[in-house]
Amino acid sequence: MKSTKRRSKRSLTRRVKVTATGKVIRRTQNMRHRRAHKGKAQIRRMKAVKFLTGGTARRIKKILGLI
Repeated sequence: MKSTKRRSKRSLTRRVKVTATGKVIRRTQNMRHRRAHKGKAQIRRMKAVKFLTGGTARRIKKILGLI
């Protein structure tokens, strides 16, 4: 019996990126529109990329087929 290849979730591949060292990077939500009522410091914080760690990163790598 042949085993089938797992297909990675295409929606997740557009939302996260895995670096060469294996870190999972994501962007912050709520940055598309309606930014006028947000503070400048909040916008600066939200522009920075975020790293996912722990079980969340492991689960994402598994879904993407990297583990």
